[in-house]
Amino acid sequence: MQYVCDAGAETWFRLETAAEAALESRAMNHAVEKYYLDMYDKAAQTYEPPKGVPVAEQNIGLKGHIQRGMPVFLTLRDGEGTSLVTAMLPPAGLTEKSFRPIVVGPANADPYDRHSAAITVLAKHYGLTLDPIRCYPYRRG
Repeated sequence: MQYVCDAGAETWFRLETAAEAALESRAMNHAVEKYYLDMYDKAAQTYEPPKGVPVAEQNIGLKGHIQRGMPVFLTLRDGEGTSLVTAMLPPAGLTEKSFRPIVVGPANADPYDRHSAAITVLAKHYGLTLDPIRCYPYRRG
């Protein structure tokens, strides 16, 4: 995981591997791993190695390409390392208007009741608006 920013007593981290996404899925009882793997595969399929590069070196830029091309997956953790919120934000170059961010709590519960301040910090960090009506997909009513 990569440190992103502090939000009071809690901290946002970026999920960087499928293994981290799998752990987040288990800890939070939701399907972030499935979405991570799907988006990873889609980003990897768009990679074209530079022309003329030896075969052994063709994948040198693959990791960076995937990180730029796929959504940003994040986890909010408390001081003990407990997962509190999971977020999927737009890939580099896209905004929340062209890509729907998703923010969920454990078992897809609404995270805004308890963690709205931390979500606001994350939104400011990325220059986004993470409106609960748009970002929490399971809202009823």
